[in-house]
Amino acid sequence: MNQHPGSPRPADGPPADAQQADPDEAQAVRREAGGAESSRANRSWWDRNADEYQDEHGAFLGDDRFVWGPEGLDEETAGLLGPADRLKGLSVLEIGAGAAQCSRWLAGRGARPVALDISHRQLQHSLRIDARLAARAGGTGGDAPAPVPVVQADAGALPFRDGSFDLACSAYGALPFVADAAGVMREVHRVLRPGGRWVFSVTHPIRWAFADEPGPEGLTAVSSYFDRTPYVEQGPSGRTEYVEHHRTLGDRVREIAAAGFRLVDLVEPEWPAWNRQEWGGWSPLRGRLIPGTAVFVCLRD
Repeated sequence: MNQHPGSPRPADGPPADAQQADPDEAQAVRREAGGAESSRANRSWWDRNADEYQDEHGAFLGDDRFVWGPEGLDEETAGLLGPADRLKGLSVLEIGAGAAQCSRWLAGRGARPVALDISHRQLQHSLRIDARLAARAGGTGGDAPAPVPVVQADAGALPFRDGSFDLACSAYGALPFVADAAGVMREVHRVLRPGGRWVFSVTHPIRWAFADEPGPEGLTAVSSYFDRTPYVEQGPSGRTEYVEHHRTLGDRVREIAAAGFRLVDLVEPEWPAWNRQEWGGWSPLRGRLIPGTAVFVCLRD
């Protein structure tokens, strides 16, 4: 999961104060950012920050856990991909996989996952986890799990033939960071077989109207929900370092329908009592009052 949640940086929208005072720090602004600019900046950002991200969130994400967002909604209990006993033998594409924790969970249920991410460094963490699990199995005399196949690629140009997969999923991966999310939807539709399921989670769009703070200040709307202007961090020289793109719920539904999918469920996880962590702007305080994650469950007819 990047935020992956694939992810994705751990922030759920633009901060209340778009300009930071330190000239040596990245400056946060709202401005237009195209596809090539977004892809280049986010690939570099994730390569630079993958180590810190995995260090900070690796314990929560686990080695082989499928979690849909900071609330801690587990696929083990949610079953949004379908019954776990029916995953065996299915070919699955995970988009924005980060260190492939979700793919590893799928492999443990007998599926045949492929983990795709734009960041080379994130995928190196997947190889690291596989090597550690293999060494652990060897030390106990058990069978080492097979390494998860990984592919470095942009989600907007999936390097697979038409109809290659039975299932596609993304936990906070890719979609918040691409300028052409509708194009990603079309690509996923192309590589899925008829009847295939496409399930993805993103920051709940309503969060973009609020300050990105875990405390009470994050409960005040500070900008228009309808403002689709991207959130951009740029260095002192003006070079783009990070980009997130906002869509409303209606935008997402239209992208899904235009790509040829049928939306069958929209899950807005409630914050559970057991989860006391803060993750960027996510927190128990905010999670009890406003949704932080939206999970879209789609079918390719």
